[in-house]
Amino acid sequence: MWEISVSEATVKIDEKGRVMIPKNIRKAAKIKAGTYINIKISNTTIILEPAKSIAEKYSGIFPIDKWPENLDEFVVEATRKWWKNHTTT
Repeated sequence: MWEISVSEATVKIDEKGRVMIPKNIRKAAKIKAGTYINIKISNTTIILEPAKSIAEKYSGIFPIDKWPENLDEFVVEATRKWWKNHTTT
């Protein structure tokens, strides 16, 4: 079976400014319902790209040896340590 790869399409903006991204383009960009998108503009070119998750953005900030049993306590303790190391005297 043939698979057609389309990297562009012409779509119509509705009265509320919404655009429907064709399924084959969403699939190629690995985006689905609920995915956050960054929107940028360069001159008159609009650029849409999937936003990185918060987990990816902050991954590795606090090195850990093993996953904590109580994540809330871990976050509080990690924040305390960070503030202690970054305070000015």
